[in-house]
Amino acid sequence: MNIELLRAYLEEKYDVVSAMNGQEALDLIPEERPDVILLDVMMPDINGYQVCERLKAHPETQFIPVIMVTALSGRDDWITGIEAGADEFLTKPVNKMELLTRINSLLKLKRMHYDLLEERDKLNLQNKVRSVLTQIIPALFKNLPPEQKSIVIHQMIEMVVESILDNIDPETDITGQKNIGDICCHIINQLGADFHADHEKEGNTEFTIHGSVCPWGKEEAQMNPILCTLSRGIFARILDIYDQDLEVDVLETMGNGDEQCIFQLNKIDY
Repeated sequence: MNIELLRAYLEEKYDVVSAMNGQEALDLIPEERPDVILLDVMMPDINGYQVCERLKAHPETQFIPVIMVTALSGRDDWITGIEAGADEFLTKPVNKMELLTRINSLLKLKRMHYDLLEERDKLNLQNKVRSVLTQIIPALFKNLPPEQKSIVIHQMIEMVVESILDNIDPETDITGQKNIGDICCHIINQLGADFHADHEKEGNTEFTIHGSVCPWGKEEAQMNPILCTLSRGIFARILDIYDQDLEVDVLETMGNGDEQCIFQLNKIDY
């Protein structure tokens, strides 16, 4: 009866999956990957506190919000729930408005948490790529013969683009962009750059990309102007990945002492 009541409250807005006991819930959760879990305290075999403890102890489920639903209202019961890792409590009989409000609040907190994790991963990617390239390029290119430099640059470009694309959700981050100019900016901005595309066409120029913040750091680029070649190569590689019949021309770069970076995406003349 409790399950059917909660289902009636929730299924207008949410997809609801139910379990009749704690073990069944633990078996279902890895498959269903719920956004919020409502746990009755009083369950056979494994009670709600024990289920909550197991969920909060596992890396894959520790950040799923858990609401304990209980007929118990004593201070010790609430402390037990807190110690088990519960995020919220509801006392039976459950009020529909209170239930929906608590769920909505927990979902907002969960989104904020994952936004912070994504931002952390993005910063880690930026720091990793930038530090590797800015540290390795001077030593690497110092003793390389000229014919091998282009090979190394090409390999670096592949590494950077693949690293970025591996950390981008293509459905939310790429397909939402207006055109190839915006995609180029979106990808290089993952390295900490601030680039934007000017969509006005002029002659054979399809887009002009302006950068006010260098992806490698302005001082690093001026010490190693080859980094500007990497920026151009990243754009060229993106055009190739998305099958665009365009080429990249460099007008200005911070590595060469200019105040900004300007790249043009031009139609290829055959």
